[in-house]
Amino acid sequence: MGSETPTQLPVIDFSNQNLKPGSLEWDSVKTQVRQALEEYGCFEASYDKASSELRKAVFESLKELFELPLETKMKNVSENPSHAYISPHPSAPLYESIGIEDPDIGGNVESLANSFWPHGNTSFRFIGLMVEQLSELDRVVRRMILESFGIEKYMEEHMNSTKYLLRAMKYKPPNTSEKKLGSRDHTDKNIVTVLCQGIQGLEIQLKNGEWITAKPHSLTVFIGDSLFAWLNGRLHTPYHRVMMKGNEPRYSFGLFSNPKKGYIIKAPEELVDEEHPLMFKPFDFHDFLRFFHSDAARKSQSAFHTFCALHSNT
Repeated sequence: MGSETPTQLPVIDFSNQNLKPGSLEWDSVKTQVRQALEEYGCFEASYDKASSELRKAVFESLKELFELPLETKMKNVSENPSHAYISPHPSAPLYESIGIEDPDIGGNVESLANSFWPHGNTSFRFIGLMVEQLSELDRVVRRMILESFGIEKYMEEHMNSTKYLLRAMKYKPPNTSEKKLGSRDHTDKNIVTVLCQGIQGLEIQLKNGEWITAKPHSLTVFIGDSLFAWLNGRLHTPYHRVMMKGNEPRYSFGLFSNPKKGYIIKAPEELVDEEHPLMFKPFDFHDFLRFFHSDAARKSQSAFHTFCALHSNT
């Protein structure tokens, strides 16, 4: 008998108090992370610090946020279009989102709240608390990845070359019992994404082409195209999408670690050899983002591979 297609993502527990670098617990979880990212490109994280109570408080804040008038939400601007407010449009009529750049830097979350509410919004402190927890998880996962490949010497450079974006997302209910597309299938463009969803909707494509559904109220960690390139294709970047049905809106939020502007993504020499020839030319993530919004990118099957792949078979 052939192996059956798994019905859910692997779950990895990061809540152990003894999870410290060099410990047996750390090495065990590190092995699980490496295996999950090689096979799935993502996994579900069990993480007590992002408690169900904190998640509930954040989702309540997001409901308040998206109930604001359109003209207020459009104050959320950025030089990068994908980091600003995104309103529903014909290709994604159920989706809207708001971005907070550098949410881990003191005052940035509060500043956004003050721009939306004249007297601020104290409930936004829960978003700041969540950013603290998710950024810690992101750094643990990235440290484990680098250790698993034996490239710890790049740890400080790698960590210092990234910054965060928090994206809050709302999907309007389609009011139908049949599934409707909330967001089209895509890979993330960044380094690592930590995504928390409310009700069910997130789906991940396996290597065999089949789709599996992430559990509701789950915390999912993905790797993005930039880390895929930096590791010279050693891990898997999964396509994922959101499918909606029913009459309940869906809220989610994601913390995205992104390369800083001007930092050149180039695979370490330790990860390039005869068996693993260099797959991608060095590139600046922000140059890729500009290309991503171009006509050439929209016409390509994979904007990322069109932009920086060295061989057509990648």
